[in-house]
Amino acid sequence: MKYLVVLAFIAILASLASALFFMMRGGKDASDDKAKGRRMARALALRVGLSIVLFLCILVAWQLGYIQPTGLPASR
Repeated sequence: MKYLVVLAFIAILASLASALFFMMRGGKDASDDKAKGRRMARALALRVGLSIVLFLCILVAWQLGYIQPTGLPASR
């Protein structure tokens, strides 16, 4: 389970880095700017989607007992 979470975080960071790349890359004309914006939006949407899927997978794994919460208790 730990490896799956680490791979998901790496995929999220890679998507964020690709959005940064598309944002910083210079364009020659207005059509390049549209394509750049579309690619950047797609990369950011992928990042949001991966984050939601990771969160849901962690919740399901917790409910099924694959992972156990640790740390401070919620009540005294």
